[in-house]
Amino acid sequence: MKGTTLAVLGPSLILALLAFGADRLHKYVQLDVFGWTGGEYVYVTDFFDYVLVWNTGISYGLLGNIPFWALALLVAAALIGLIIWWYRADTALLRAGLGIAVGGALSNAFDRYKYGAVADFFHFHWQTYSFYIFNLADAAITLGVLLLILDFVGIGRGKRSERIAA
Repeated sequence: MKGTTLAVLGPSLILALLAFGADRLHKYVQLDVFGWTGGEYVYVTDFFDYVLVWNTGISYGLLGNIPFWALALLVAAALIGLIIWWYRADTALLRAGLGIAVGGALSNAFDRYKYGAVADFFHFHWQTYSFYIFNLADAAITLGVLLLILDFVGIGRGKRSERIAA
């Protein structure tokens, strides 16, 4: 990125902090204020429950059986890669997507450090089909990825001649 400064990264840094902060605040309220420890269940609708499940793996519980240090290395490598990509990003949409995704990933990484697992709360389901249980950090990561896809397909980018001039 030409002329990388806090002014250029600032808006996406704010998005990262908002994603991180919203997830941390939600988890603080549920875990520290209300004292949830796991297994709590609140019926909301026929297709949504509010619960607390501890995820020891990554998305969908994958890699839950590998040693903590190996998972920590994998998470650290992914975060370092995302942060480098974010720093080098050349569009606001790309920086925003990466910022939001990094904020969510950092909050989930904090859970792994503090609790040894990630606290997940939102459970959507339909009859016997259960969509995975997720948290605000996961939603931020998903939103970030959607923004990355929009950037990839050219949304938010000027014409090629305008990008070359910049």
